[in-house]
Amino acid sequence: MNAFEAICRKLSALALLLSGVGLVLMTALIGYQVFARYVLNDSPSWTEQLTLLTMLWFILFAAAAGVREGFHLRISLFESLAKGKTKLAVQLFGQASVFVFGVAMAVFGAELVAATWSHAIPALGMPRGVAYIPISLSGVLVCLFSLERALAILAGRDIEATWS
Repeated sequence: MNAFEAICRKLSALALLLSGVGLVLMTALIGYQVFARYVLNDSPSWTEQLTLLTMLWFILFAAAAGVREGFHLRISLFESLAKGKTKLAVQLFGQASVFVFGVAMAVFGAELVAATWSHAIPALGMPRGVAYIPISLSGVLVCLFSLERALAILAGRDIEATWS
């Protein structure tokens, strides 16, 4: 494993950790919302917005990690039908497509953050742009992970999963 792969592995592990923490936090927030509504008869207004914000963060980081770990959604029909250099070309085209998508996420996500930073999330009192930061960050991760996969394809190796 080279230094780039080691960095990608650590970033993927961090993205998965943040996603797991986010999922637990979202579950706790929903549990508190239900408890407050039905037991305390006083439903807090901020829990729904914080739950949605948390969900945006953990879903996007998990999706980025999915690119590295290979559990993202993909169609492998053409890859499985192809042989030799055609198979290599199809695999590299797939990774290039994912890379371009990651660039779009990073660039347009950053523009969305900048465009909405001055707007507030009313129930939380924080900038709306905070909700869109993970689009850009996960876009950068998607780029790194698809580049790592393309290099591994060219080298004729598989990516070692983070949890192994």
